[in-house]
Amino acid sequence: MGLKPDHWIRRMAQEAAMIEPFTDGLKREGVISYGLSSYGYDMRVANEFKVFTDVYSAVVDPKDFNPKSFVDIITDDVCVIPPNSFALARSIEYFRIPRGVLCICLGKSTYARAGIVVNVTPFEPEWEGYVTIEISNTTPLPAKIYANEGIAQVLFLEADEGCAVSYADRKGKYQGQRGVTGPRA
Repeated sequence: MGLKPDHWIRRMAQEAAMIEPFTDGLKREGVISYGLSSYGYDMRVANEFKVFTDVYSAVVDPKDFNPKSFVDIITDDVCVIPPNSFALARSIEYFRIPRGVLCICLGKSTYARAGIVVNVTPFEPEWEGYVTIEISNTTPLPAKIYANEGIAQVLFLEADEGCAVSYADRKGKYQGQRGVTGPRA
């Protein structure tokens, strides 16, 4: 299994629509960077957020999730996450992962250095959809997340051979997700 360089990612984005929309090159002028980098792709966060709230005193249960745990926020520029809180968001980019590829996603250092942890689970072979992004504000202060700017870097690992059963084969529960998607049992 090997890490894939920028020319492979560019080719797969163009030939197989692996990333849509695709930004060829790193955009960084006045924004948290996004687009094609040397060995990955820096995806952007869309303007739709679900911020955790305790207004309704709901219990967080991943097997029986109560949508009242969140407040929906749609913004043109910034979402503020309360201190020691959490939000879900989605990527602007829609991903279609090839059968022989696994993606690992890591939060951008600009956010990490501000106490904001970005978590995204791996993109499995033949998974497709908008990426649900988990954003934790670990600080005792409110934290800004900038919509339409970079949030995390996706690394593409290609296997020496294809998997026996892909995410699409097993009809994974998050296949083709469109919006900010909460936990499903």
